Amino acid sequence: MKQLPPLNALRVFEAAARHLSFTKAAEELHVTPGAVSQQIKALEDFLQTPVFRRHKRALLLTDEAQASLPILREGFDKLVEAGDILAKKADAGRLTVSVAPSFASKWLVPRLDRFQEEHPDIDVWVSADMNVVDFAVDDVDVAIRYGPGSYDGLVTEHLMAEKIVPVASPQLLTGDNPLKKPSDLINHTLLHDSSTEKDPGCPTWPMWLKAAGVSHKEGERGLKFNQSSLVIEAAVAGKGVALAKAALALADLEAARLVIPFDLTTPSEFSYYVVHPPSKSSSPAVKAFKAWVLKEAAESVEASDTQEAAA
Repeated sequence: MKQLPPLNALRVFEAAARHLSFTKAAEELHVTPGAVSQQIKALEDFLQTPVFRRHKRALLLTDEAQASLPILREGFDKLVEAGDILAKKADAGRLTVSVAPSFASKWLVPRLDRFQEEHPDIDVWVSADMNVVDFAVDDVDVAIRYGPGSYDGLVTEHLMAEKIVPVASPQLLTGDNPLKKPSDLINHTLLHDSSTEKDPGCPTWPMWLKAAGVSHKEGERGLKFNQSSLVIEAAVAGKGVALAKAALALADLEAARLVIPFDLTTPSEFSYYVVHPPSKSSSPAVKAFKAWVLKEAAESVEASDTQEAAA
């Protein structure tokens, strides 16, 4: 076996190469810039060739150093994976899933008992947070994300597409101002989803009303909520009419707590994805969860299509 370069020097080199700055690498690694410089010199002495060059006070990589970076990063990922396997952590039966609060409460959690029945040896920990998880820092095994699907460095699998549907309590279909057609919205409160996980391409009420051919001067007015689940709960309570994510509203539609008053569905540009770092690919718990959640998603899409067809 050839002699390995000093691993600590390689770690410092990767950070310095990513930032193209000894100072920023030092801040990340909690050492001094001088210590970074020493490690880079030790690596260059070992390799007998420079890895950086300076041009007009800018720090640049040599061509060989640039070509080595992807291989080096892959090697570090493999080392982490090997360490996880060797460690055989006591919490091997624990699976931590990161998910947005609304998706957790309206879609994932109501289904988790079925996963527990199939896999009683796996303890699921749900981390419901609006912040995007950093797998390099946070103790999370797998995440469900709502977005465009571009997640560099992560294993990504499409879970299900999303669409936006108008929903309301059945009680709004009757009374003094029955909700029968889009123009009837003028007599009802509009519920707005202002959550940060909202697809920027999804329709707002003004956009939806314009597409429906309804002149509504107060399309921006109404109740606003910072979580999609709260919009749905307000609609269930009869507080107004909402534009809801179909997957999140499905349980309430199936239970007849909500109805789709008129057929004008808009596909979302975003979808739900299951993501995890490559180091988790061999985890039996992650494999089991992915297989289960993909099956649940397929059944959810079928049920959502049935509800929409019945509207």
